[in-house]
Amino acid sequence: MNLSLPYKKIIVEIICCLYILLFIYAAVSKLLDFENFRIQLAQSPLLSAYAVFVAPVIIAVELIIAFMFAFKPSRLFGMYGSFFLMVAFTAYIYIIINYSEFIPCSCGGILEKIGWTQHMIFNIVFAVLGIIALLLMEEESKRINRTVLYISFSICSAVGMMTILFLLSEYIIKKENNFTRRYLQHPIEQEKAFDLKFNSYYFAGFDKGKIYLGNYTAPLVISEIDTAFTAIQSTKIELDNLRHQFRSISLKVIPPSFYAYDGTVPVIYRGTLGNTVARTVSFEDVYFAQLQISDPDNFAFRAQSKKEQKNILGTLGLNSKPKVKLNYNLLEKQSDGIFDTDGMLLHDADNNQFIYSYYYRNEFFIMNSNLDLLKKLHTIDTISHAQVKSYKLSKGEHKLEAPPLMVNKKMAVHKQVLFVESNLMGKFESREIWNNASVIDMYQTNQQGYLGSFFIEHRGKNKMTQMLVTDKYIFVLSGNEILRYRLAQAITRNFKKGEAEKPHKSRH
Repeated sequence: MNLSLPYKKIIVEIICCLYILLFIYAAVSKLLDFENFRIQLAQSPLLSAYAVFVAPVIIAVELIIAFMFAFKPSRLFGMYGSFFLMVAFTAYIYIIINYSEFIPCSCGGILEKIGWTQHMIFNIVFAVLGIIALLLMEEESKRINRTVLYISFSICSAVGMMTILFLLSEYIIKKENNFTRRYLQHPIEQEKAFDLKFNSYYFAGFDKGKIYLGNYTAPLVISEIDTAFTAIQSTKIELDNLRHQFRSISLKVIPPSFYAYDGTVPVIYRGTLGNTVARTVSFEDVYFAQLQISDPDNFAFRAQSKKEQKNILGTLGLNSKPKVKLNYNLLEKQSDGIFDTDGMLLHDADNNQFIYSYYYRNEFFIMNSNLDLLKKLHTIDTISHAQVKSYKLSKGEHKLEAPPLMVNKKMAVHKQVLFVESNLMGKFESREIWNNASVIDMYQTNQQGYLGSFFIEHRGKNKMTQMLVTDKYIFVLSGNEILRYRLAQAITRNFKKGEAEKPHKSRH
């Protein structure tokens, strides 16, 4: 580099100071909240098994490297050590973003408020600064070729170490499970794709050839697209009261009505399609995490019970006395009651039934509109007990202590058929298919019955984020696109509009 020696020394000093500040701040912030830092490491798919050992080692290494920068004889070794760490951290984040199905919390301190991608860019910048400093420090001794070799070796070693951890991870590399899927012959056919321009959409509803979409980044906008994908229209709705501290407004459309709600307030609004104003129909009746709508005045929800220390299900009837009825026994606690009972609440509108499917075990159950239990059913895998480890912090907050083994992922229901994206590979299945597609299993909801499986291919790097099933089609959101697949008779012949069933004996 064509710089005078004084300028080189100044640049090196600045970079060393930046590294000292970074590592001291990072180490001290971890020490001040060591309990939370250890939990965050334990959540990592790559470091879960080594969290107890790795947590103090990382803090010690960061402090040692900062100390080495303070003395000229050890500065060069400190720079190589810091560069190695930054490359390893960058490789770790790249693997988490691109290959891990469980994304743990970001690390604390200065980077706590930024996302994983921004975190990776931050690390790359510091790694580049490390390369500049190493070249300037070694150039004085005319050993540039050796320096380039050492830098290359450090990069290969750091990336190799993280790759080995990735390959050894029992969570990411799924083991073959003791069940066999039955894949249907040509069950779906992709017909059309439409570019929505943004990847922040979600399905809000469907009716008579129209799909309604919500948008996470524009929470008060309802978008409508016809099933032929010819045009999309958006309407901004107005709430009669905006003086709430909203955290996450969600939309549902059940023509002729639409609903906006935020269970953290808690508030539910209702409006009529064609009229942009939504008025409050429920305020401070019950806090909830998930909501499904039975009819304009009746809702089912999932909430957390402080008394029972677990998730519970309940109903909200605007014209009922009492308005809120809680069922403490439907969700069965196996360990902590929070993560082990986590799952998705669905509504089968054609049969006015509610379905709750666990994420971490092979069970789902069917309820009527009053949340009376009708049936308990199972998916085909063998995980009957949730493999979830959680830790209760001193503040009372529950956090995952290790990456959980997810069984069931995204779900949809239509006319007594439950569609479940599975997370577990069965016997004799191709890993290549699992790397390039989402596997969907189908189950009857009127009785125990596995109907078969099919897969939906990824769109390049984009995986399916949500699905919506109708009489003829399955619609999929993937990246910026909405896709339409026609359902074959092998699937549609299973659709049934059933009659009301008698509930099991009360479990309240």
